[in-house]
Amino acid sequence: MTSAHTEPLWQPDEERVAAAAVTRFQSWAAERHGAPAEGGYPALHRWSVEELESFWQAVTEWFDIRFSTPYERVLGDRSMPGAQWFPGATLNYAEHALRAAVERPHDTALLHVDETHEPRPITWAELRRQVGSLAAELRSLGVRPGDRVSGYLPNIPEAVTALLATAAVGAVWTSCAPDFGARSVLDRFQQVEPVVLFAVDGYRYGGKEHDRRDTVAELRAELPTLRAVVHIPLLGTEPPEGALAWADLTSADVAPVFEQVDFSHPLWVLYSSGTTGLPKAIVQSQGGILVEHFKQLGLHCDLGSEDVFFWYTSTGWMMWNFLVSGLLTGTTVVLYDGSPGHPDTAAQWRIAERTRATLYGTSAAYVMACAKADVHPARDFDLSAIGCVATTGSPLPPDGFRWLHDEVREDLWIASVSGGTDVCSCFAGAVPTLPVHIGELQAAGLGTDLQSWDSSGKPLTGEVGELVVTNPMPSMPIYFWNDPDGSRYRDSYFEMFPGVWRHGDWITITDHGSVVIHGRSDSTLNRQGVRMGSADIYEAVERLPEVRESLVIGLEEPDGGYWMPLFVHLAEGATLDEELINLIKRTIRSELSPRHVPDDIIEVPGVPHTLTGKRIEVPVKRLLQGTPLSKAVNPGSVDNLDLLHFYENLARTRRA
Repeated sequence: MTSAHTEPLWQPDEERVAAAAVTRFQSWAAERHGAPAEGGYPALHRWSVEELESFWQAVTEWFDIRFSTPYERVLGDRSMPGAQWFPGATLNYAEHALRAAVERPHDTALLHVDETHEPRPITWAELRRQVGSLAAELRSLGVRPGDRVSGYLPNIPEAVTALLATAAVGAVWTSCAPDFGARSVLDRFQQVEPVVLFAVDGYRYGGKEHDRRDTVAELRAELPTLRAVVHIPLLGTEPPEGALAWADLTSADVAPVFEQVDFSHPLWVLYSSGTTGLPKAIVQSQGGILVEHFKQLGLHCDLGSEDVFFWYTSTGWMMWNFLVSGLLTGTTVVLYDGSPGHPDTAAQWRIAERTRATLYGTSAAYVMACAKADVHPARDFDLSAIGCVATTGSPLPPDGFRWLHDEVREDLWIASVSGGTDVCSCFAGAVPTLPVHIGELQAAGLGTDLQSWDSSGKPLTGEVGELVVTNPMPSMPIYFWNDPDGSRYRDSYFEMFPGVWRHGDWITITDHGSVVIHGRSDSTLNRQGVRMGSADIYEAVERLPEVRESLVIGLEEPDGGYWMPLFVHLAEGATLDEELINLIKRTIRSELSPRHVPDDIIEVPGVPHTLTGKRIEVPVKRLLQGTPLSKAVNPGSVDNLDLLHFYENLARTRRA
């Protein structure tokens, strides 16, 4: 794949390139660490992967990371899995997240926004005071380094305070959003055995109040390791019997005490979607997240003390942890708690306007929903503060790039990024000094030796291959919880190419270093030896106004055949008649490949997703292959389990 002769959609001007932190970092690293002074980002990236230790040492110095005990060397062991980063060093993540409170105590650290869309500021001094008070109370409750502390919380300031207080103590944070049902939460929390639970009484979403007190009571009953439950009265209720009141734990004026922990000490536990079994409990380290997020937010996202960082997310998705790390760069972080589409589809743009967000992040699905709903952000809102709109969750289709360019601003940096819960960061995406080409992520991240490999491990350029990372990243999991021999960890990423991280995505690396994501490689469509990612199908089909959403499955059949159905959830008023069926087939044939025209096009009542909004492809494939629902999918991982019965019944009908 090449776009060498294609004009970029956006090109940063000389002034923007010169002002970018990554430009200044490169000049500084050239003087002190042997980085190339010329050649711009491509030269810097080459150096960052070839001289891995020099690069990460430079990152720690550039961002003034405070090691209370110095490290012996940058990388003690570079094998994967098991790389040893900064052995001997001690530090604390929360200490760095609250550094701005010393120099700018009265500036705004957090902007809390609910469905009224009225921002409420919390200063750095107030955030630091609350963290200090809560950390002291956690210690008085007997919480010690390594203990797990859990949150059943929406995206509210209390969640940030609880995370930072947990990290200050050296305990391990883990959270779920309150729209998760009890079984989904227990599938996660029971693995890590928390000693404290922070929980709301309910939440507001879509203009309605949702009482969660019964769910919290069930969690308390099923988590026998709990020593304390902290009640956060979002709906104004009194603490239940035996629970502590949030206000009582955060009222003292106490300076935080930051436990100095090993670089590899666990910071938090994140969870995979768990669609086909118990979610993987992914553990990342205080130091690994600290240096990776400084790099990602400070250099790639170009965030600093003058910026306002808004990303629509929930506490059950890694993007929330990533958002909180905006505090590391002294940035004001926007916490939106509510529906992404309330009171209308344009809601997120209204929040971006009212918070004066400079970097606004959302999902590719939201961008496309806005395009279909005829939303006009620049016409209806003052978005002059926004310098960058970033998207993740799924690949941003080319039409999404064009829509943002046309409907937000021509001089807009569009950063489609791709990474994963597994590393709580990006493999590829935002680079403020590079052009943006339609449908492409700008480049691989610094320190990330991202490659596209064929099945024999040969690197590819301009061809579709497996996304692999051939060197360690600091935020790669230190281990999975509940995986004593490390077998589940190794099987997840290192089975296909031992010693090399295989992520499970199909990608193309272009001749100019950009990256195209084609979707998950474990749900690849392989027709007559030609592979295609499902994301390519979705991008073409969902451009049609009649199709709200789609799901495509490639099914190897026992007789050696291959059945590829396309399931479509239609827009209101649309009918799946012969005319629309032919239009869908023509679209795929002309825009993608005649080999990938579906065998059947089937209308469905809806497309099932994980709780973090990703289409469920592999479990549907298993259902269609005859696997019972109870074995094909973990019920607690799906947003609407009823939708899966359609596919289960279809499989039964086909076998009859």
